[in-house]
Amino acid sequence: MSSTRTVRVGRRTVEIHRPDKVLFPGDGDGKEYTKADLVAYYRSVAPYMLPHLRGRPLMLERHPDGIEGPRFMQKNTPDHYPDWIHRVEVPKEGGTVCHTVCDDTATLLYLADQACITLHRWLSRVGRLDRPDRIVFDLDPAGDDFGEVREAAPLLRELLGELRLPSALMTTGSRGLHVVVPISGHHDFDTVREFARDVADTLAEAHPDRFTTAARKKDRGERLYLDVQRNAYAQTAVAPFTVRALPGAPVATPLSWEQLDEPDVDARRWTIADAVDQARTRPWAGVRARALRPARRRLDALR
Repeated sequence: MSSTRTVRVGRRTVEIHRPDKVLFPGDGDGKEYTKADLVAYYRSVAPYMLPHLRGRPLMLERHPDGIEGPRFMQKNTPDHYPDWIHRVEVPKEGGTVCHTVCDDTATLLYLADQACITLHRWLSRVGRLDRPDRIVFDLDPAGDDFGEVREAAPLLRELLGELRLPSALMTTGSRGLHVVVPISGHHDFDTVREFARDVADTLAEAHPDRFTTAARKKDRGERLYLDVQRNAYAQTAVAPFTVRALPGAPVATPLSWEQLDEPDVDARRWTIADAVDQARTRPWAGVRARALRPARRRLDALR
């Protein structure tokens, strides 16, 4: 059996090395998935995933020996990556980092061949790296109780609604949910993070026995953590429709607010076996970016 296959994607040909390499071993009821399965999933989901990736620096989570082997968090783009893969050079203390940018299906499949299972994206785009156009609230339960998350998300949505900010919902593929708020991108990260923190504090103050914004685990107790730490320069969040490096290959999947009431929905509800079907429903259709300044005034008045 050949150890290399080629996949034609538009004008590009991408080589898939060791396609039969098992990345997700079958464990109990978990299905076994190979690199070829990962490539096939990313090819199918690309039309729905790429709009969330284009123009954004990435941090790549690679598992060359599968999810049971070592994990590599890759920021800098290796020299051996093809020159047709887009890059962006980002300043850092003492130098720069050359991040990969995934603008097309060929790049997405190349990264899958590199055993990049999970893509973590910036909340800003090339050309406006200091101006985020997304706010992410990570609802992180103390344990694996998704019921806490299911109850928390609508309360956050209600608060955002009072601020007249539309919000979108996504499973993380791990334990919790992300509530994503698209914004116009006119403010810097410090301003956006301060706003997100004040929103989270407002909710935690209204429900002090249920929610916390304490960064230290020892200070949280059994309360659900309203995490806004991703809303900072050079921080990342898992991309919509990315696969997580967990048994069964769960996917971070956008869903509608109505779906949250379905009894089978939890953080790992969708996998590479059915996430594309969910993507075709376009659950985030109609969610549009809003300006942050009016929401800031409303939040100040509320507080």
